[in-house]
Amino acid sequence: MTEKSNQLFEYVMAHQNEILKEWKDRLKELGDQKYSSLLSDQAYDNACNEYLQILISHMHSPGTDFSERVSDFAHKAVQLGWSLKFISEGLKQLSLIIFTRLTEDLSEEEKMQVVWEFDRLLSPINNELIHQYAASWERTVSLQKIALQELSAPLIPVFENITIMPLVGTIDTERAKQIMENLLTGVVKHRAQVVLIDITGVPVVDTMVAHHIIQASEAVRLVGAKCLLVGLRPEIAQTIVNLGIDLSQVITKNSLQKGMEAALEMTKKQIVEMGDPE
Repeated sequence: MTEKSNQLFEYVMAHQNEILKEWKDRLKELGDQKYSSLLSDQAYDNACNEYLQILISHMHSPGTDFSERVSDFAHKAVQLGWSLKFISEGLKQLSLIIFTRLTEDLSEEEKMQVVWEFDRLLSPINNELIHQYAASWERTVSLQKIALQELSAPLIPVFENITIMPLVGTIDTERAKQIMENLLTGVVKHRAQVVLIDITGVPVVDTMVAHHIIQASEAVRLVGAKCLLVGLRPEIAQTIVNLGIDLSQVITKNSLQKGMEAALEMTKKQIVEMGDPE
């Protein structure tokens, strides 16, 4: 450790409480009020102190690999909802606080002598945090995307041999592929004889959407089940007619209730209303 780096380490060690307090206050000023109001002072204290301790350890042993500790901190930052811009500005403020405090009694020439050593010690660990944050964010987004895909086309068994797939929102090519996969897998898994595709929550049915629905219906038929399209609102029916889309090979019902009645009939089941017990 050089003389300048040793001075920097000793200064931060001796004044870490004051540095921590000022940095926490600046972070709260930088942060979105929506997030700041959700985080307690203790949460800010813990987060700021954790990274400051990583920084101190790095300054004391610059050759040591602290990537695992930095990765853990970056993951926590993602969970706290801190943006990359917030993290970058926060690191800038921390460096500014330390540098200003360390050099406040030095001449301009002495300050310039500190700059290189300061940058040499702090930049690597700060850059590592940015890198780890970006990696953690990408992993989080990827996992969320997979979870949303799984939820975007659920196949729900409601009675023996009868399943329902409720669809909500727009249907693009990628989602249509997910619908097809879930349908075929679910039909076999649940031994479904009848599948109801409920499009009540689909705002627009255009030529592409209708094409995907027809393909799904045909695929279900090929694996030995029947497909009912339910939730056809009047405006969607009119759109289908105006577009000249042929749904003659698809059984359609205007509501889930009527679709369920048809499915029960197809599977030779019925719901019997019981009288009040005496």
